[in-house]
Amino acid sequence: MNGGSVVSGVQGLQGVQGLQTLQGVQEMTAAVAFAGMKRVADVVFRAGCPDCRANVELGASALRLAIGATSKTTFYSFTCPECGVAVRKPAGERIVELLTGGGVRTLRLHSPG
Repeated sequence: MNGGSVVSGVQGLQGVQGLQTLQGVQEMTAAVAFAGMKRVADVVFRAGCPDCRANVELGASALRLAIGATSKTTFYSFTCPECGVAVRKPAGERIVELLTGGGVRTLRLHSPG
């Protein structure tokens, strides 16, 4: 199939009765088809608190992501809903992808100079 085309999967079947009407249908990308849609369900992230050792579920609004110049200065943070402690954990590339894709607010850190 070519890039999300609804019609391309039946191109070899143009002679089959009932499929001729598809020839006039314009191709549409997934981005165009779903433009303007809002999320159906909120994304939930699971994290562990190193203080009370609780495994908690957090919505995107409960997390913050800070992206620094290096992997040592890139982290995510949240307040543990069980014990109230502020938690800060390192965020590798995969974690950054998941959090940004899930709508977590991101802060870009700049080094002075």
